[in-house]
Amino acid sequence: MLSRLMSSSIRSLDRECNCTVRLLDDSEYTCTIQRDAKGQYLFDLICHHLNLLEKDYFGIRYVDPDKQRHWLEFTKSIAKQMKSQPPFTMCLRVKFYPPDPAALKEEITRYLVFLQVKRDLYHGRLLCKTSDAALLAAYILQAEIGDHDPGKHPEGYSSKFQFFPKHSEKLERRIADIHKTELIGQSPETSELNFLQKAQMLETYGVDPHPCKDVSGNPAFLAFTPFGFTVLQGNRRIHFLKWEEVTKLKFEAKTFHIYANQKEDKKIILTYFAPTPEACKHLWKCGVENQAFYKLEKSSQVRTVSSSNLFFKGSRFRYSGKVAKEVMEQSAKIKRDPPEIHRSEFLCFLLSLNHGELASSAVFSGLESLRDSAHSTPVRSVSHGDSFMSSRGHMVDGSEASTSGVISDEAYSPSDSVLPTPVAEHGMEMPLARHLNGAPCSIDEEKDSEAGASKEGQGVDLTSGRRALRMVRSRPSPPSDVEELNKFILSVLRLFLVTIGLLFALLLLLIMLTESDLDIAFLRDIRKTPEFQQFHFEYFCPLRRWFACKLRWMGGFLISK
Repeated sequence: MLSRLMSSSIRSLDRECNCTVRLLDDSEYTCTIQRDAKGQYLFDLICHHLNLLEKDYFGIRYVDPDKQRHWLEFTKSIAKQMKSQPPFTMCLRVKFYPPDPAALKEEITRYLVFLQVKRDLYHGRLLCKTSDAALLAAYILQAEIGDHDPGKHPEGYSSKFQFFPKHSEKLERRIADIHKTELIGQSPETSELNFLQKAQMLETYGVDPHPCKDVSGNPAFLAFTPFGFTVLQGNRRIHFLKWEEVTKLKFEAKTFHIYANQKEDKKIILTYFAPTPEACKHLWKCGVENQAFYKLEKSSQVRTVSSSNLFFKGSRFRYSGKVAKEVMEQSAKIKRDPPEIHRSEFLCFLLSLNHGELASSAVFSGLESLRDSAHSTPVRSVSHGDSFMSSRGHMVDGSEASTSGVISDEAYSPSDSVLPTPVAEHGMEMPLARHLNGAPCSIDEEKDSEAGASKEGQGVDLTSGRRALRMVRSRPSPPSDVEELNKFILSVLRLFLVTIGLLFALLLLLIMLTESDLDIAFLRDIRKTPEFQQFHFEYFCPLRRWFACKLRWMGGFLISK
């Protein structure tokens, strides 16, 4: 009896696993889940922990053993999706950015979106011109530390905060000037809302960049925003398609296609190449989900989509959540006292308390990248300078929506989006060069690297060059005519084999029907034909007797055993 109880308890432990989710304020939520638990169960636990009702804008992101990013699907088992051994580590992130943050019903939702957009600004995903950057940083400063106090905030205090991957002293002074003079008296709630309203007007608001190459082999970033599909290349936005213009998204291996209909029945097809087939599939699934969320009127209109024109080829996927309009309608029905918000300490952005402690800046840079590793965009290694991206005001005009426009004097380069960064594991060791360049490293390694932080500039330049070389080598080249011909031949062969298989299945079904006792005029006519009589007596009857004999022999063998 004791051994039976012990074995049952061991089996119970085997069915459970630990799961850690890193939240947007860098805190961690740890729980124990059943191995067969679905993603929705874990997501509901987190939302209950955060007291979050407007939860449809958020998702859980993880990285598989092949270092490919994924969004956790709520209708599937967590353990089967992770493809790794527990304990599992994931991150809570904004999956669908609200088109108008001011329209959010609850302050807790706006605060979490504020934390996400603040991360986007720090990691180079949200790019803006210098004047906008200074105002956004000042809003963050006001929300974090309140009004300027000369006793607490000495000269140069804004340089102690890391708002961007890099910024100049001139920009730091401008941030401090705005904070001292223009934002006096603003509460954290007001500053956060003003920050979101300003960020929402930028071209790259809501951008989660996917690195690709165009048909000419030039690098580009593809992204899905609340307003449509966009392509950023160099310092230009070369394409923007509204969601109502996008008709289809398709991928095959590393190739991603976007079909769209624009004004005057103008049809266009955009083709890009992802680094790996897994990255291309992730890009496609993100596009399908974003299009369904922002374009459809209700979730009942969601349909299962295929990555190919043929039903027997490619992947099939269906978005399983609510759409934006339903989320807004549901939010309007929320009636409860505003939940208490525990805002994170401003020290999460404070690099040091003394000017002399510059060595720790590299450590905090790597630490922030570690904490945001599941979003796979470590620190952007270009200077913000004086030229950031212009605002998104011209997007309102539909005639200009798809034209190419300069977004910055610098190329859009969100740090390390090309290499999806795995969530750091305990005991994991990585070279210091990756840490200095903004890629994740272990916390122990961060502590050990403080002594060598004075060599940061040299390390950044060296590793940036090596990373650029790896990026060029790893990116796929556009397919040649021979490859296209091979793909066509394979498609024809697949079609031929499937056709033969269907015909064979129909033939078997017809034989079963004619040999059955069904009394249908059509079957009676077939049974009277000489060809059927010959087939019945010469082939079907002997085959049936042979099978019956084999079955009797197997039955006798099993009984004797």
